[in-house]
Amino acid sequence: MTTAPTTNATTGNTTEARRLVDKLWSYCHVLRDDGVSTIDYVEQLTLLVFLKMAHEAQSRPAMFREQIMPEGPEWEGRGWPELLKKSGAALEVAYTNLLEDLGNQRQNTTFHLIFNGARNRVHDPAKLKRLISDLIDKESWSGQKTDIKGDAYEELLARGAEDIKSGAGQYFTPRPLIQAIIDCVKPTPEDTITDPASGTGGFLLAAAEHIFKEYGSNLTPEQREHLSSGGIWGNELVRNTARLAAMNLYLHGIGHSTGPALVHTKDALAAPPDQRASLVLANPPFGKKSSITVYGDDGKAARESIAYERRDFWVTTTNKQLNFVQHIASLLEIHGRAAVVVPDNVLFEGGAGETIRRRLLKEYDVHTLLRLPTGIFYAGGVKANVLFFERKPARPEKPWTEKLWVYDFRTAQHFTLKQNPLTRASLEDFVQCYRPDDEDRSQRVETERFKSFTYEELAARDKANLDILWLRDPSLDDADSLPAPEVLAAEIVEDLQAALSEFAAIAETLQQARGGNEADIADE
Repeated sequence: MTTAPTTNATTGNTTEARRLVDKLWSYCHVLRDDGVSTIDYVEQLTLLVFLKMAHEAQSRPAMFREQIMPEGPEWEGRGWPELLKKSGAALEVAYTNLLEDLGNQRQNTTFHLIFNGARNRVHDPAKLKRLISDLIDKESWSGQKTDIKGDAYEELLARGAEDIKSGAGQYFTPRPLIQAIIDCVKPTPEDTITDPASGTGGFLLAAAEHIFKEYGSNLTPEQREHLSSGGIWGNELVRNTARLAAMNLYLHGIGHSTGPALVHTKDALAAPPDQRASLVLANPPFGKKSSITVYGDDGKAARESIAYERRDFWVTTTNKQLNFVQHIASLLEIHGRAAVVVPDNVLFEGGAGETIRRRLLKEYDVHTLLRLPTGIFYAGGVKANVLFFERKPARPEKPWTEKLWVYDFRTAQHFTLKQNPLTRASLEDFVQCYRPDDEDRSQRVETERFKSFTYEELAARDKANLDILWLRDPSLDDADSLPAPEVLAAEIVEDLQAALSEFAAIAETLQQARGGNEADIADE
């Protein structure tokens, strides 16, 4: 999929989306003085825009009318018209009550996901009135093209991810990285596509947009319905983030307002999957420790307050990333494929990590690893990789992984979010080396950054360590070629944040161990 506008129509849509973003963003600064964070502002826009679109859908001519709001005498006059008429304290009360009442309607639908648990966070009635009357009501949201309002919403989510204090960046995967991954795995209309840690829905949205662009008018009605009614779905533990993901998909024309919710709010690790997928795309939450132990097939368990039993897992661990790798492996159907963002520790950690890597290499085709540079994620201190693998039928006599191709995009690469951001063009060489159209990967060629390693070489490495580097950063040899000071400063901050995260995990483990010992003494 091309990322740059190529036609006058696309350019016009981009300009209109930019106008809409600038208008919406201008109100964010007004609300910051009241303690409304950027991501909370986007959430409030989500609620109000949905209400406005519901009103527009009900105001169409009879042939095109759509009843999104609940029906019945008790709902007469409620919704958007009610908010337009009121002001002052009465408006704040009406909006608060409306959100609470809507949260109990249309269970298990997109509508319910949008409003369930929603709260009014704009407590200045005058500013709430401006938001409703001067901003949202002045736009015809249903009249806007899908790519305009959808792209505008995506831009707002990106700006929300920059709000460090809110921690929203952890839910936002860089869109150029997502696009490169999508260009490699090439989703099809027949795929069932999921993201078990969907954040704001970036992977799901990019997969759907790829399918619509590549297949376009050739999509059958059945295929379109498949994509909008369950062929694409996600899971997000944090309800407020799930609300943003659902709205992101909805504004891009994916899903129905009163149809099944395409983003589920539950703990993905709590139980074996009840539906498998042919394509899994994910950037699970980083952070080493989990407050929950998952009991694997080995039957072991660590001391924790809550525990899950996952007999489909190979090993017991409290490491969230390792558990997500096991979950995604279980989530794939036979011949299903996955692209998963994982931190460095998944590649080299011993114990459970080694067990999982060896099982994965033997029972799955782990064919590609992309080593990512620092400075590309909104969440600081992230050293990450993308692992590509496929599930295969049982074959005890021979490992499925024959070669792992590693692309080193980390050495001598320096990015920052502001001065030198990652772009889709930055990853073009990797995509070309990946050769998306070469299904058996027989046409791949080694380059300076792209090397292959046989199963035997990988299995012989200490702990089946996949943390493989062979390039040397020339800046280490030449003081004159050192990165710019702001790049070095950003990398130092990221390393310090990563170290603090690790120390926090160690402290948590020691605290839990101490608490457990005290409990044992008390029992005695």
